[in-house]
Amino acid sequence: MKKAEFVDHLMEKCGFESKKKSLEVVDAFWDIIVKTLASGGEVSFPGFGAFKAVHRKERMGVNPKTGEKIKIAASIKAKFRVGKLLKEAVK
Repeated sequence: MKKAEFVDHLMEKCGFESKKKSLEVVDAFWDIIVKTLASGGEVSFPGFGAFKAVHRKERMGVNPKTGEKIKIAASIKAKFRVGKLLKEAVK
């Protein structure tokens, strides 16, 4: 499902009068998650899952094309941990 389809389903499910309102809700939802992760926080939905910012240490890697060792810089990645209810529902 793509974002446009999701917006359509949300509009029907919540009874929004326009796609614009539904799109605003979806955009606000993602904006809140992005800002929370950027500040180092976590967003959790019990049963569904949790979004978390994870710090990755600097490490050594290998360029598969040349075999040359390279240094991979430290970074922050977004991670999603699936909740129990979602995991069971997908089985």
